[in-house]
Amino acid sequence: MLNQTGGLNQTGGLSQTEGLSQTEGRFLTLHELVRAARAALHPNVWDYLVGGTETETTVRRNRAALDGWAFRPRVLRDVSRIDCTGRFPWGRFQGRSIRLPVILAPVGGLESLDFEKQGGTTVARGAAAFGVPFMASSVTQPGLEPIAAAADGPKVFQLYVRGDDAWVDDVVARAVAAGYDMFCLTVDTAVYSRRERDIARRFAKPWRATVQGSEQRHQAALSWREVARFKERHAIPLILKGIGTGEDAALACEHGVDVVYVSNHGGRQLDHGRGSLDVLPEVVEAVAGRAQVWMDGGVYRGTDLVKAVALGADLVGLGRLYCYGLAAAGAEGVVRALELLEVEAAECLGLLGATGFGQLDRACLAPARPVAEPHVHSAFPLLDTEYPPG
Repeated sequence: MLNQTGGLNQTGGLSQTEGLSQTEGRFLTLHELVRAARAALHPNVWDYLVGGTETETTVRRNRAALDGWAFRPRVLRDVSRIDCTGRFPWGRFQGRSIRLPVILAPVGGLESLDFEKQGGTTVARGAAAFGVPFMASSVTQPGLEPIAAAADGPKVFQLYVRGDDAWVDDVVARAVAAGYDMFCLTVDTAVYSRRERDIARRFAKPWRATVQGSEQRHQAALSWREVARFKERHAIPLILKGIGTGEDAALACEHGVDVVYVSNHGGRQLDHGRGSLDVLPEVVEAVAGRAQVWMDGGVYRGTDLVKAVALGADLVGLGRLYCYGLAAAGAEGVVRALELLEVEAAECLGLLGATGFGQLDRACLAPARPVAEPHVHSAFPLLDTEYPPG
């Protein structure tokens, strides 16, 4: 099932790359991509990527929530063929298989991580090459239409509201015309947080420089009225990203939202928030099948992905993980990060006695005491261990 270089074979549902990329021989573990990204990036940009808000407690709680579950494996089951695929729910790709049940989450300023400076188009190409959806941020370059043109696969456009209703309508119309399958409003940025790594370095992010106070007020004023108006005026499926309670998940369903996206912005907005995986069961219960439930927050390993799906996530967002691949090796690095995640997920499924994500439920898990102090890279205990070449 697994080969020694970290590729997959004899498994179901893979794309034509069959687990191989041109970076296969260079990166055999995920922590090698993280290390290469750290070496490639300016310290200001590295701190932007890995940092959170203020004390970074929410960043740590994302990892603590994932580490707080252990597996309950079943044995003597035929796991000779493992299918790691998921399904994309809407648009031109409705019901089609995707290679993993993940989506590349929106990240601002991707061009600052990409040595080719193409940002969103580079990531879109990597996502399409591997076979998973990509969500383009409204604050990454080169913009809505060029990113859509590069995304030969399922794609979502994510918006920070910077104007009035007519302004939003215009952006939605452009997204529909460009071929985006879904539209996302981020709802956890009413106030922009104090990210102290950036402040301490006096790092002014270029993609924030043009945001004026009046424009931020439009995001701060976003309310359920605008959600209702969106559903009345636009046919494109709507995602609300940044849901953190069962109460708001229920309200989202009452407003006809298609996807309730559990997220705390990677720990970059509200400090001392709950870890996303701690929130997920509450939201799944509140939604009760009325919408899909997606989540992100600290997901770095195949075991993390398996845990999130077992607790009810229909799709799992990846943020920093694919950014490490982008910084390390461009589009090929994005593909390689996803390949290695796939290898880990397949291994985890097989050892649990499951042949696919559809066989997972909460019975696969048991509460457990974490064994490592959580931090942004606690999923990579070998990150700073040097090994001789060869």
